[in-house]
Amino acid sequence: MSEEMRVDVTREGDTVVVAPVGEVDLSRSPRLRSVLREAQASRPKRVVIDLSEVEYMDSSGVATLVEAFQVARRNGSKMVLCGLMDRVKSIFEIARLDTIFTITANREAALRS
Repeated sequence: MSEEMRVDVTREGDTVVVAPVGEVDLSRSPRLRSVLREAQASRPKRVVIDLSEVEYMDSSGVATLVEAFQVARRNGSKMVLCGLMDRVKSIFEIARLDTIFTITANREAALRS
């Protein structure tokens, strides 16, 4: 069993920023899912998921983000991913999810989008 993943959550105006740290894999994605659900419960205008501290993500992590995207759409919120490392970004490109998600280079760009 792996250690619990750290997920930082901050609020910037009407935006919630969720920033997981470390690997997002089968054992850690439930923690991210839980934090995202809690962050989305207040129905913020925008949810930014800062992945700049995530060096690895498996399919369970991707599924967690797809689920959060669906919740955001139902809530009328905008969801933006930012700061993807090349290894993580390639997963989204291979699955063609880069055509579905709004992806920006960094948090500042995500907050402006």
